[in-house]
Amino acid sequence: MTGLARPAWFEARTPGWACRLALAPLVPLAWLYAAGARLARRFGGHRRLACRVVSVGNLSVGGSGKTPAAAWIAARLRERGHPVVIASRGYARRSRESVTVVSDGRFVRAGPREAGDEALLLAQHAPGVPVLVGRDRGVVGLRAIAAFGADVLVLDDGFQHHRLARDVEIVAFDGSGLGNGRVLPRGPLREPIAALRGADAVLVVDGPLPDADAAKIRAAAPSARWFTARRRPVSLRPLGGGVAAEPAVLHGARVGLVAGIARPASFRRTLEALGAEVVAERVFPDHHRYRARDLADLAEAALWITTEKDAAKILPRWAAGAELRVLGIELEMDDAAAFVDWLERTLRARRRLAQ
Repeated sequence: MTGLARPAWFEARTPGWACRLALAPLVPLAWLYAAGARLARRFGGHRRLACRVVSVGNLSVGGSGKTPAAAWIAARLRERGHPVVIASRGYARRSRESVTVVSDGRFVRAGPREAGDEALLLAQHAPGVPVLVGRDRGVVGLRAIAAFGADVLVLDDGFQHHRLARDVEIVAFDGSGLGNGRVLPRGPLREPIAALRGADAVLVVDGPLPDADAAKIRAAAPSARWFTARRRPVSLRPLGGGVAAEPAVLHGARVGLVAGIARPASFRRTLEALGAEVVAERVFPDHHRYRARDLADLAEAALWITTEKDAAKILPRWAAGAELRVLGIELEMDDAAAFVDWLERTLRARRRLAQ
């Protein structure tokens, strides 16, 4: 389900009888999926590395803000003097190498085919921080220690990566919360809610959460600290490079959107919140691998807007004859200093316990 947009029934809190009947065949599949998820969490290898590990993940599929949060956390730890490396799976990459160095902290060394789109986004938003990708984050961590002297490894999308022990577990949610509260494929959850018992912190991005969902999360993770953040548009730049404008220039503009993300509707809402009128859409599955034909004949609008994640996979010449711009987004953490202080204290405490 990672590569698809979320089906509409994922959000249906009170489905009608017809919807329940149509989705009934998915219920036993969800039971099996939940059982497998519980076994994977219980019997995972939990390999311990010689560095501290901060996991940033989510409970539901797509769009929770975990990737910008991982980049933000790594960048702030670097500012505090920690040798930090980001480790990601590199979803949809084609490289067969066990570890690919996407960024060495100075230069980007791989493209979307070798790295995957999210790894390039991590490198962009955490300048100075090496970014490595590989299926086994334990192997990636060993390379991070050997090649870059990592003292802290930040795992992007690490909540379900049970092979590796972690010192801090941060779980991100966006305003949609738990959706219908069901496990895949009947709902959006990757694991049952009980998996949250191991969370050290809950990060709510673009909240607030529905009250009922917040209560369920607090019951499942009673000792977790809660933090809040939002994704804020900060720039609008030409796809091919050039001077960036303020997102406010979109006010009153008629635009088209190009998006291959888990929740394209959220991107549309962002554009509308900036005052734009969305008159056309080219929407593709999450992690879509773009081709020239995807951007052929963009005549429905004079100005098209895409995401940073999509821009990494689009060549400017494919949009010939149309103006295609990239909306830059940054994570803005509420009470940022308090969050980083808490994280450093927790890492120090976990290190003492491990010694």
